[in-house]
Amino acid sequence: MRWLGGGNLGLIHVKGTVLRYFSRKRAENLRKINPRVPFPDAASIAQSLYQIVKDHGPLTVSNAWNHAKEANVCGLNSKTHMKIMLKWMRGRKALKLLCNHIGSNKKFLYCALTDERRTDQRKTPSELNLQTEKTINEGKNSTQVKTC
Repeated sequence: MRWLGGGNLGLIHVKGTVLRYFSRKRAENLRKINPRVPFPDAASIAQSLYQIVKDHGPLTVSNAWNHAKEANVCGLNSKTHMKIMLKWMRGRKALKLLCNHIGSNKKFLYCALTDERRTDQRKTPSELNLQTEKTINEGKNSTQVKTC
């Protein structure tokens, strides 16, 4: 019985740790969200949405949708598509989601991360090099201009 670690005490400790580990909800992987449009279109939609959130401050989803309709964002199909795009932008560290508690209600607000904070959050210099290579290659290949 020596291999059990002194009786049932070690087994109880392991059981509690395993229960705590598996009872947590797994975080959603925001980087794997499919924006449902080709990347150049997604980038232009994201740039428009980022500018809307940056100009008008922290916005709820419905307020962001109203501003996007007023701005005639090219490529947005519906409010659901805009929500997917906002999640995609969160995964790319362009937006931040805040939660305000108002009494017993919660209000979720999207706010834009500043350019300084976006570059600070990148972990390695290789990520910066990969992103600059992408923009150079996209500039060479993108000869067609899409209009709405």
